[in-house]
Amino acid sequence: MPISTSRSLLVFGLGYTGAAIARAAAEAGFAVTATSRTPAQRGPVPGVTVVPFGEADPAIAPATHILATAAPDAGGDPVLARFAPAVAAAPALRWIGYLSTTGVYGDRGGGWVDEATPPAPSGERGRRRLAAEQAWAGFADRIAVDLFRLAGIYGPGRAPFADLRAGRARRIGKPGHAFGRIHRDDIAAAALAAMGQTLPPGLRVLNLADDEPAENADVIVEAARLLGIPAPPLTPFAQAAPAMTAMALSFWAENRKVSSRRTQEALGLRWRHPTYREGLAAILAAEKGADGPA
Repeated sequence: MPISTSRSLLVFGLGYTGAAIARAAAEAGFAVTATSRTPAQRGPVPGVTVVPFGEADPAIAPATHILATAAPDAGGDPVLARFAPAVAAAPALRWIGYLSTTGVYGDRGGGWVDEATPPAPSGERGRRRLAAEQAWAGFADRIAVDLFRLAGIYGPGRAPFADLRAGRARRIGKPGHAFGRIHRDDIAAAALAAMGQTLPPGLRVLNLADDEPAENADVIVEAARLLGIPAPPLTPFAQAAPAMTAMALSFWAENRKVSSRRTQEALGLRWRHPTYREGLAAILAAEKGADGPA
């Protein structure tokens, strides 16, 4: 059933994930405004009013829902740095969502974490994210606040197929090191489900990670299989590491498995793409539908 247009969503950050959530909310009947730092450089998003980030003040007061997607920097959360007083004073606001990362759990030596696991970030990026979570949690005394902790994001345009076709893909082997992933469309579905719930003030942690953490090498093998081409040779992590960026090395430095069972139960949904297999197959099918045979 479409959601009443009396619900107004303001999305801070119209990037890859923010745009998907904004589209889904508009299709569900929300009045949606979203910010962009470069609105003239991006195309229109159907059903979404796009405004410059610095000019978002008029959209805050009527907002019933606010979703923040921007990553923190050395100065903290950029949305709160600019708009915290306006958000605190917003008269219609009843829900805030913040897109964080499972990186706040830090390295667990390959062990499992869930929504009740205390965060213990082991790097600067994770510590900044945790500080931003805590800042947004400051609104939970009067508003429902959902902290979405996202695993590695993939989806259309963010899959190994182009690199495999071009011969650029690398299959990196680090036995026992599994990554969690979440398809962009499952993120949008989770955000929409959360916004559709009637919640009392308070804080909730929601893990957005699929049901099967997997090694990088396994994902590349499956993507190659779907394309019908040989997988690239296995490169041991120790051999690949010297050419990696600092950010890539930070991802490989942490090893954990993230459970989202409680989140799926709380939101009343199951992932459309419960593992990378379904996700990759859906991405490739969409590519074939748009462009013809792969």
